[in-house]
Amino acid sequence: MATVQPHVLLIDSYDSFAFNLAALVKKAIPDCTLHVIKNDSHTIQELLPSLSKFSAIVVGPGPGSPDIPTDIGVVCDIWKVANENLVPTFGVCLGQQSLGVENGATIHRLGTVKHGQVSVVKHTGTEIFAGLPDLKVVRYHSLHIRPKAGGEIEELAWSEDEDNGTIVMGVRHLSKPFWAVQYHPESILTDEGGLGIFRNFWKLASDWNTINRPHFRPQATLELSKSHVWPRVSKPYSANAANKTLGKVTFSTMEVPGLSVLRLCEFLGVNDESKRFVFLDSAAHPGQFSMIGCLNDDTAQFTHFVHENHIEESNAHSKVRHELGNKDVWTFFDEYREARKVVGGDRTVPFWGGFAGYLTYEAGFPPLGAGLKREDGHTAINHPDFNMVWVDRSIIVDIQNDKMWIQSLLPNDDAWIQETAQQISELPKGEIPVPTVAQGSSPVSFPDPEQYKTDVKRCQEFLFSGDSYELCLTGQTHITVPKEKTVPTWERYKILRGVNAAPHAGYLRLQPTTFLSCSPERFLSYSRSPGAVCELRPIKGTVRKMPHITREIAEEMLAGSRKEIAENLMIVDLIRHDLHNAVGENVVCSKFCGVEEYETLWQLVSVIEGSLPKDTPEDVDDSLGWEVLRRGLPPGSMTGAPKKRSVEILYNLEGFERGPYSGVFGYWCAGGGGDWSVTIRSVFLHDSEKNGDERWYVGAGGAITALSEPESELEETRVKLNGVLLGFGASS
Repeated sequence: MATVQPHVLLIDSYDSFAFNLAALVKKAIPDCTLHVIKNDSHTIQELLPSLSKFSAIVVGPGPGSPDIPTDIGVVCDIWKVANENLVPTFGVCLGQQSLGVENGATIHRLGTVKHGQVSVVKHTGTEIFAGLPDLKVVRYHSLHIRPKAGGEIEELAWSEDEDNGTIVMGVRHLSKPFWAVQYHPESILTDEGGLGIFRNFWKLASDWNTINRPHFRPQATLELSKSHVWPRVSKPYSANAANKTLGKVTFSTMEVPGLSVLRLCEFLGVNDESKRFVFLDSAAHPGQFSMIGCLNDDTAQFTHFVHENHIEESNAHSKVRHELGNKDVWTFFDEYREARKVVGGDRTVPFWGGFAGYLTYEAGFPPLGAGLKREDGHTAINHPDFNMVWVDRSIIVDIQNDKMWIQSLLPNDDAWIQETAQQISELPKGEIPVPTVAQGSSPVSFPDPEQYKTDVKRCQEFLFSGDSYELCLTGQTHITVPKEKTVPTWERYKILRGVNAAPHAGYLRLQPTTFLSCSPERFLSYSRSPGAVCELRPIKGTVRKMPHITREIAEEMLAGSRKEIAENLMIVDLIRHDLHNAVGENVVCSKFCGVEEYETLWQLVSVIEGSLPKDTPEDVDDSLGWEVLRRGLPPGSMTGAPKKRSVEILYNLEGFERGPYSGVFGYWCAGGGGDWSVTIRSVFLHDSEKNGDERWYVGAGGAITALSEPESELEETRVKLNGVLLGFGASS
């Protein structure tokens, strides 16, 4: 007889690390079926009929406090069920605090909060700590418990903090099968206190079940409403069968030594400000491929505001409104690409044609479940949340190897390819002149510095109260260009590129938005199926390049900084969670906090990769990148963690919508791959502000932690603004 798999329940308290915990549970209990619910999705009365069918329960971490009902939800009731409904339960962070509070412990704030901090934990060597050495673990908490003397909670582990004294790090209930730890066993930097702890818990749970539930047997299936089984492998959005009549990419290659990609853009019509244009520009190391969309009057453009239930498709001749009905915007784009999927391009080329454009920061609110208050009339700055074109004709330039691909998705388009290749071969070689701008020609309106420093302190209050571990606070700067000093936006981009070249730059003119970017940060790239791999590269930690800042000094300032490492660690753990949510268990951190050199900055960069199991059907694999993008927005490096609570705090604290800033821009190839950059070091203009004085928007900010100093955070925003402002003859 086949062995029936045990069922484990994971209760998620809206944390951004819950699926890291899920992956750890599956590693410790490989044959289990893991069910996930939110802490407010069920009352205890709704759960009780199913509770006793589980072999174990894991209570995940989360923001807030165990004594606030909306923060803790049903968790507080799990500890109080009658003996006949008892299930072995393990709590993490907020879970330990809740177990303690419900059994007489008192809750206290730490004198010095521990967010993304590594500590040594000592323990009794018993129960969940049996057979383990002293541990190095990651902590994300500002609250802690003090068990009641002579009560039911026994201390098993502790840390000796220089700044906080002795802090309880692990406990058990003396008469019930409950255990918990204060630290985060699922963090990338937690050692044997992760997997070892869960293996011990599972042994204790199994032994307790054998003795105290002698007639308990796991069921073959267990249905629980408002839950899902993890891993929840991505499925194709399209309700239609996979496209069986795939189109073909037609392309021609040519060597182009000495040809300026800027000259190529001008040959392709970028100087006509009335026309749409897409240029994704690898303007600096380590960028390699630049992409130009060869748009025409028939090119389809798609715009969408997330508070509306339709998408507008337009070209130079017409507009069509697509009602979404019960379909979401992500499904619409997936089905559109699926119907136009192609094969046959050069697989070394990352883009054959397909979607290109940007998504705003607020585009990530609906999938995250974050509220967005909008009146009719859209946002304050009226930039669509989704603004993309479908690129049928494109040119890709390998700037490192002086090679070019001229490509088309259109049938029988060889004549255009050949004619374009001939014309390009006749273009002059060499760089083109880059215009300059007079200093002081554009007045700049900065965020109020005293208010920004006050907001840093307000952020820290949320960190001290346990509502967040890190908040990426931003401010909005306005640059006004007087009418008599305006220059074409393409000229402005060339100026900006000249003073602040970056590997993920871009010039997008997609009415009503003109978007200039010198972003150094890739958010997400994904390869084509089969075997699609998603890679995310968060940047947290920045030092401006100066003659005396060598690599060694930069590494000491970044990789040697406890604050910078803590910021990066939190985002790495958050991104691992987002990837685990989409792909399941196969997530690795291939680089942690490496210092990378860019044109004007030193940056602290980590690399996280994820992929689906090898036996995944190709149609599922092919939509993976789009699914990861949906589940990963807004970028964690621009929000903080836990993401949902942090986004909501920042939305109220900042008092404005970020729009394109803090979102992403890039492409999704018709062949399946994609590349999206974080919209930082970027500036954007609405068509309505072109006639007369131009008003450009640029955002900047930084990750606020408990270790942040308001004046230093303000200075960091100035460093980040400076490269953009130089393109307008200004500085910070």
